[in-house]
Amino acid sequence: MGVLSHQQIRALVSADPPLIEGYVDLEAQLQANGIDLTLASIDAIAGTGRIGVSNDQRRLPEPRPVEFGADGFARLAPGPYVITLNETVRLPKRVMALAKPRSSLLRGGVAVYNAVWDAGYHGRSQALLVVYNPEGFHVAKDARVIQMVFMTLETETDSPYAGRYQGENIGRPR
Repeated sequence: MGVLSHQQIRALVSADPPLIEGYVDLEAQLQANGIDLTLASIDAIAGTGRIGVSNDQRRLPEPRPVEFGADGFARLAPGPYVITLNETVRLPKRVMALAKPRSSLLRGGVAVYNAVWDAGYHGRSQALLVVYNPEGFHVAKDARVIQMVFMTLETETDSPYAGRYQGENIGRPR
């Protein structure tokens, strides 16, 4: 298993189909070992959720949209938020991805948590953003919030991602 380089990511972004679509500024987002993904929208979490043994037992809390102000920033009080990213990711059957928050968020008392992006996944992902700073935090629409790193599998998977979130948020406005 290896991590894709800047050049390999750029080539895959230019491929058909592209690895990433819907980016804000490819030159600013493309990093040495990954690509920064940007903030499209924020939802506060309202109510409870649950997860069971089977998918039909899953219940997600209701989202409550957080608005961006006239200055382009959302003011977030301490607590958890679900964020939707601008970019659509399309992973080949031989590539998986992980992502970590940008260090400026961590230094501001904000963490971002996400799941593994399995080989074969296609969609506009969501992540959990948690404001730990007791004073809150301001974040701008289209801000770079996580860096996605791509890893090649030793062999192409014969069981690509086909779960509930395949194709998620593709039709959702940015």
